[in-house]
Amino acid sequence: MKVVILAGGYGTRISEESHLRPKPMIEIGGRPILWHIMKIYSHFGFSDFVICLGYRGYMIKEYFSNYILHSSDVSFNMATGETIFHTSKAEPWRVTLVETGAESMTGGRLKRVADYLGDTFCLTYGDGVADIDIRALTDFHRRHGRDATVTSVVPPGRYGALAIDSGRVYSFTEKPAGDNGRINGGFFVLNRAVLDRIEGDHSPFEDGPLEGLAQDGQLMAFQHDGFWRPMDTLRDKNQLEELWQQNRAPWKVWS
Repeated sequence: MKVVILAGGYGTRISEESHLRPKPMIEIGGRPILWHIMKIYSHFGFSDFVICLGYRGYMIKEYFSNYILHSSDVSFNMATGETIFHTSKAEPWRVTLVETGAESMTGGRLKRVADYLGDTFCLTYGDGVADIDIRALTDFHRRHGRDATVTSVVPPGRYGALAIDSGRVYSFTEKPAGDNGRINGGFFVLNRAVLDRIEGDHSPFEDGPLEGLAQDGQLMAFQHDGFWRPMDTLRDKNQLEELWQQNRAPWKVWS
């Protein structure tokens, strides 16, 4: 089963970093967040990736074109031009990079990679990590038999919560989780029929296609109650970096 990753947006809410590089190339622990997402899938045996490029997509191409070089011990024979790779830490990945347009919306990007996809495939955003069990997710999709599965998550809290009675604060909770309302956390599993619901480049996947699937009874939710974080802002990026540096990154499911 192939894994489609949306990696073409501008990342305007984290412009401190994204004005230099695509948002999925912003690094956590010295590696692009895109790499972290791919490592999650690869841990569960999903290693065939289709990456939808847009804004500064050439930087993602350059990253993967040099991946083996950067991950290996290497000798260069300057007289003959020979390159000898020694110990390599390269991943067992197959990566297809597809230009899907600088201005395309999420649905349009997915529609543009249709020729690379089979009957069922995974889809996720290039800026969010989780300790999700991908195998359990895909098994859930197969069992229910509908066209689409979305992973539902509870968003992390962003502000401290006060419990107040007659002006006295009797409880303070630092950054509690959201109000138990569940949101779209990405990590989709989709059947090919979903592509027919996308009109073109201008179509956000989250509007017409997902709304139509829900109305037609073709959208199921895989409930994930573990760790999930988007990297929407510089604050989010710094929090993920702190977790990584402290060896407390829950999304690091690989060894």
